[in-house]
Amino acid sequence: MKVHLRMLGCRLNQAEIDTMARQLQSQGHEIVTDPADAEQIIVNTCAVTNEATRSSRKLIRELNRANQAAEISVTGCYAQIAPDDIAVLPGVAQVVDNTGKDQIVSQMTGVAVEDFDHEPISRDEQRPGAAGRTRAFIKVQDGCENACTFCITTVARGDGRSRSLAEVVSEVQELHASGFQEVVLTGVHLGSYGHDLGDADGLVKLVRAILRETDVPRVRLSSLEPWDLSPDFFDLWDNPRLCRHLHLPLQSGCDATLRRMRRNTDQASFRALVQAARAKIPGLSITSDVIVGFPGETDVDWHISKAFIEEMAFAGLHIFRYSRREGTPAARLRGHLTNAVKKARSAELHALEARLGADFAEQFIGDSGSVLWEQVTGSTEDGFINVGYTDNYIRARCVHPRVLSDHITEVEILAYDADMQQLIVRPIID
Repeated sequence: MKVHLRMLGCRLNQAEIDTMARQLQSQGHEIVTDPADAEQIIVNTCAVTNEATRSSRKLIRELNRANQAAEISVTGCYAQIAPDDIAVLPGVAQVVDNTGKDQIVSQMTGVAVEDFDHEPISRDEQRPGAAGRTRAFIKVQDGCENACTFCITTVARGDGRSRSLAEVVSEVQELHASGFQEVVLTGVHLGSYGHDLGDADGLVKLVRAILRETDVPRVRLSSLEPWDLSPDFFDLWDNPRLCRHLHLPLQSGCDATLRRMRRNTDQASFRALVQAARAKIPGLSITSDVIVGFPGETDVDWHISKAFIEEMAFAGLHIFRYSRREGTPAARLRGHLTNAVKKARSAELHALEARLGADFAEQFIGDSGSVLWEQVTGSTEDGFINVGYTDNYIRARCVHPRVLSDHITEVEILAYDADMQQLIVRPIID
């Protein structure tokens, strides 16, 4: 059977679609990149914003136009909160909510999950999930019990649920054996890993187990809520295989807005956490999420938030204009801002992000580092244009006579291209 897989949204959705790809390939089915070649199509949708739901509907319609004979199975957060809206879209054969997502491949093929062949896929075959990608996203946890007023994800994903430590370690071993050089641990509320199993230190124990029981060269953590971390958490980075990158969602740099968002942090505690992390981990990249135009955000609130974001010197930002979601407490708040105000604040923040990102990257010019090369984006007379990421998540490129994809090499950092937001490096290869 030929299956086409698509997703929108977060790294967790990517991890889930990659798992489906591995399950299908383990049974001998073929993952096809062109939907026109598929017999079945699976779409993992997103609902974090109204724009995400519109994009999900648009994608489903595009896939149906590309192949009207293929049956489309739709899952994910949008399928969870609005199944009836999806069921009437052209080509949709079934809508599977998030509680049934783990069984979607079993339903499609008639083979139970426990009967899947979990032997690693050969390096010579197409990589599972996304051709050529050298980072594997692993879902270790799902669901969230926070009560952020803007978030629909808690409704869409349910309460926190953790996979067993042994299961995650085994998956990392399999992925490394199949050729992946980096694993990224993901979850809706990653910092709560193990809490539902009665282990308040579950994430620390999981990371230590992966570093101890596997040989994968790089381990990266995805988004972590700042209130889940204590200063001794950063002792994990004594092991250089743990990538020097933390994504700590702030959402706003103004305490008044944070209270309306019901975020369990404030300027003082967030500042202290960032200072502790940077003191322990030299060269650490800290990135964040920020929502602009939250209901009630005054001009004064906005300037306070922007000033704090600049003070934190983030290496990168995911910037979202507030999107009103029915079913969330924030939708009922007073003081909703106009789209024009949200657009202007977003533009200001994007300009600040570009400057902060350049400031962070340029401090490494003249140093050495390492890059995991992920893909080739073109060629010149001098060789192939290789692109990858440093361990502290700065995009880097080089021109080299060889294709370097799937390799980690030491590099000399020569310059920073602000337009491309990339380091220019020279591989140090014997």
